[in-house]
Amino acid sequence: MRIIVALDIMDGKCVRLTKGDFSTIRVYRESPLDMAKEIEDHGIRYVHLVDLDGARDKRVINYPILESICSGTSLQVDFGGGIRSSDDLAIAFNSGAIQVTSGSISVTNRELFLEWVSKWGPEKIILGADFKERKIATEGWAESSDSDILTFIAYYRERGIKYAICTDIEKDGMMLGPSVDLYKEILRIPGINLIASGGITTLKDIEDLSEAGCEGAIIGKALYEGKLTLKELMHLC
Repeated sequence: MRIIVALDIMDGKCVRLTKGDFSTIRVYRESPLDMAKEIEDHGIRYVHLVDLDGARDKRVINYPILESICSGTSLQVDFGGGIRSSDDLAIAFNSGAIQVTSGSISVTNRELFLEWVSKWGPEKIILGADFKERKIATEGWAESSDSDILTFIAYYRERGIKYAICTDIEKDGMMLGPSVDLYKEILRIPGINLIASGGITTLKDIEDLSEAGCEGAIIGKALYEGKLTLKELMHLC
C-alpha cells in the first residue's frame, strides 16, 4: 500500500483544517517546498497536494507551489483543489502533477469529467469521492449532494475510472481512526484502487487499511501533530 503525505496549501503555507472547516485553519510549516524536501529525505515518494485557496475560489491558484515541488524534488504529486475547467486541469499537469484529483466536477458535470478521463487516461485522473454520512460532498466540502458513495464510485468505475480518494469528512483532522468498514464495502467494487483519507492516526490504522485492500493511505494531521513521524512512515514504504 502506498504511503501518501498530505500537503494542504493556503496563503502559500502548509496548513491543516478540521472537517474541512476554514475557520479551523492551523499553519504547520511556512515553506511547502521545505516540507516536501523533508518528506523526500525520508524515502517517502508520494504527496497529495491540495490547493485550499483554489477549492474555495473554484480555480487553481497555488500551481507555482506545485511546480516548485515537482521541479525541486523527485516526489510523485497528485494535485487537487479548484479544478473546475479543462484549463485548470492542464495547468496542474503542466506544473508537474503526475495525477489530478477532481471531486466537484465529477458531481456537477459528469460529461466533462468523463471527457477528462478519456483525454488524459484513467491512470492520471483520480475520482475525488469525499463524503459525509455516506453522501458525496462538493465545493471544498461546503455542499452535500444526494449521491450515495457506493453508487457514485460504482458509476464511475463502470465508465473506466481506476482510482478514487475517499475522505470521511467527519473524521478528517479528528485523529480518531479511519472508516475501515466503509472502505471494505467500497472495495467490493471490482477493480477500484481505493486511497483512504481521514482519521488515520496510528500504525495500526495503516495496517488495517492495508489488510482491507486499500491501494493508498493519505496521512495528514497525525503527522503534523506528532502522532506519527516521517521516520515511522519511511519504514512502511
